[in-house]
Amino acid sequence: MTQSTETATLTHHKTRQRLAELGLELPDVAGAVASYVPAVRTGNTVYTSGQLPLRDGSLTATGKVGAQVPADEAAELAVTCVLNALAAAGTHGDLDSARILKVVGFVASAPGFNGQPSVINGASNLLVQVFGDKGQHARSAVGVTELPLDAPVEVELIVEFS
Repeated sequence: MTQSTETATLTHHKTRQRLAELGLELPDVAGAVASYVPAVRTGNTVYTSGQLPLRDGSLTATGKVGAQVPADEAAELAVTCVLNALAAAGTHGDLDSARILKVVGFVASAPGFNGQPSVINGASNLLVQVFGDKGQHARSAVGVTELPLDAPVEVELIVEFS
């Protein structure tokens, strides 16, 4: 069963509180930039589409990590991506009951850049800060030559709701 974005804003109290303590907030669900939906639920599991570092419908940075975008900035962009992924997942269940199963992170990498794991640590570390043990997850951090809209980072989640 899918919750509307309006309904979703009425839930996730503990998650929103933990994010606020970190100076962050759960954004509105980012619109799709092509022909797909932001998240799909089957049983208790939600799969999000890859989420870009969008704020208010615009990319917060563009370019290759290791060239135009420094790795530490890219790690912060991964935080934005995972917040967008949580917002998408949260339309299908209450994030307060979420267990993060897997993170897949893509990093648009300049030639010779091999710090993809440290970039995606931005997303992983936030998930552990917010969800504690339920934020521990399996993960892939993949370097790619291009991402949609020239985004430096893209993150997708697999989330289980109890």
